[in-house]
Amino acid sequence: MKIIIWTNIRLVLMFSLVIFLFSFTSKRNNYRKLTKSEVYFVDPENLFIKQTMVNKLLIENNADASSIQKEQLDLNKLENSIDQSPMIEKSEVFVSIDGVLKVIVKQKTPVARVFDNDASFYIDYQGNNMPLSDSFTARVPLVSGSINEKNKDDLNKLFRFVFDDDFLKKNIIGIQILPDGSLMMRSRNFNYEIDFGKTINIESKFQNYKAFYQKAVLDSSLYNYKKINLKFTRQVVCTK
Repeated sequence: MKIIIWTNIRLVLMFSLVIFLFSFTSKRNNYRKLTKSEVYFVDPENLFIKQTMVNKLLIENNADASSIQKEQLDLNKLENSIDQSPMIEKSEVFVSIDGVLKVIVKQKTPVARVFDNDASFYIDYQGNNMPLSDSFTARVPLVSGSINEKNKDDLNKLFRFVFDDDFLKKNIIGIQILPDGSLMMRSRNFNYEIDFGKTINIESKFQNYKAFYQKAVLDSSLYNYKKINLKFTRQVVCTK
């Protein structure tokens, strides 16, 4: 009986010691100052925003990371501050065991570039406006004409469709929005115009165009056309 009681006491003491050491270590760890900050981009090849700009968003007044204690950090606040950048879609901020403040940044993905009078801006994959960058220029279709609340959703759907398709992404370089809402497009390699019509039956129209292109490119007849009409869902009408 005494052996059982002594064993239980030892277990309680050991458990208490573990809790004490954990609490002491955690408290001491919270008072440690950060050693530095590091920024990582999900797509490091095409950077619209520089690492120095993210660092400025990280710590107020551009303070050095080594002057901040862990307990003073509000990671959610830092993430929200970084996410306010018009170039950034989402960020994740955390502190590593060795006291490094790390940030993982996912940039916005532009799918079109709009020319609006004297201004120019991107439209990202979510359909939001995104400013141009001094660091990198995205290779996306140039869009002219009026984008408003009435046609915005349909146009965003079309922009995403072009972006997600490898062939269209390389082939379509310009989209003009006409006053009646119909679209005229330009090809990268040929001089003809693509009369797309209204933003309806998007998938079937592009499928018709891709099928026509793959057949016509074999005999070089694409050089002879001035206009490719995709308004009709079951056929492609060409004008020389």
